[in-house]
Amino acid sequence: MTLGRDLAELTAGVDRLYRDGLTEASELNSEGLIPVAVADVAPRPLRDWAEALDALHALHARIASEATDAHAAGWLDEMTGSVISLARMFSGERIGFAQRLKDQLRVVTTVIPDTVLDGYRAELRDALDALGYRTGDLAGDVRRWEADRRVPEAEVIARLAALSREAQERSRRLVLDIGDDWIEPVGVHDKPYSAYCDYPGRRLWLNLEFDYTEAALKHLATHEAFPGHLVHLARREALVARGEMSLEGAQVVTNSASSPLFEGIADNGIDLLDWIDGPEDVAGIALQRLRSALRCNAAWMVFEQGKSIEDAANAIADGSYQDAHKTQRRLAFLSHELRAPFLYAYWCGDDAVRRFLDRTRGRDRRAVVTELYDRMHTPATLQAALVD
Repeated sequence: MTLGRDLAELTAGVDRLYRDGLTEASELNSEGLIPVAVADVAPRPLRDWAEALDALHALHARIASEATDAHAAGWLDEMTGSVISLARMFSGERIGFAQRLKDQLRVVTTVIPDTVLDGYRAELRDALDALGYRTGDLAGDVRRWEADRRVPEAEVIARLAALSREAQERSRRLVLDIGDDWIEPVGVHDKPYSAYCDYPGRRLWLNLEFDYTEAALKHLATHEAFPGHLVHLARREALVARGEMSLEGAQVVTNSASSPLFEGIADNGIDLLDWIDGPEDVAGIALQRLRSALRCNAAWMVFEQGKSIEDAANAIADGSYQDAHKTQRRLAFLSHELRAPFLYAYWCGDDAVRRFLDRTRGRDRRAVVTELYDRMHTPATLQAALVD
């Protein structure tokens, strides 16, 4: 596990250099490159970006000969390459948005095509028809359904907690049992996110400035807690502590090759819990995926087509079945240099894990869970996993 330890220490060193160079105080800046680490990692002392890049390239050159197997070689190659690209950007090198998607997130997606968007709309149409929302105007039906299912703000936290308890019980049986570990939902305001898993503090911060339907809260309970980020990080913490996962698995590295799978496992939480109970859940999942895809396309408009964030929000608002103000609020990451491509981590990760779950429906469930939670993955390494 020497390669993994070296990568972890170098990534921590890059994080320290990055933080030292930040001049503006903000919530996102305060998280640095590594917002969470579930084990102590001593940052490699690095004088400057030239030394950091030399050390990373030297590590990269060792992977082919020192990696223990093909999976480790693929994972370490992509993750080290990702950190190299991040370090180059932090050093002042200008890297285009499309190149950042390839080099940092390690995804090949650019613009998500209408064929995919129309597929989500067809799923949404069928589900709303089954629920009795069948005027023929999909936009109007979505808005009426969301208005009817909106949870009053005064009840949101209690409802999220109740859904999280049910998700916890299902996760114990069907995914991983992490004992009584719990993440307490707490309402907040004026945040750049709708929800956030504060793993060290064991809090699920929910932005009460947004409206939430029952389906949206169910998604957040599974994404942020069970079997999403809380379970995933608890598992990685336990594996690293026992020496069963190498040290780089202890780090959450923002906008890196690990990000799509971190978000993708969480986004597929309802499926992993066998909790798709009917058309309400089908509609919620389809709408979540549609909006996630359109946010990626908005990011592309901003960074590859030169649109303003406001214009990009206006361009996708109607297709998202949201007003332009709410849509723009969901694009907050686009204003932050490090996190600008991060919206792609959600959709690309969700798509990668969904394809993996579809492909492995007939496989032993424990093997599928072990592959997802006990090994670090990128979309490419997951595509190669459990292939007969």
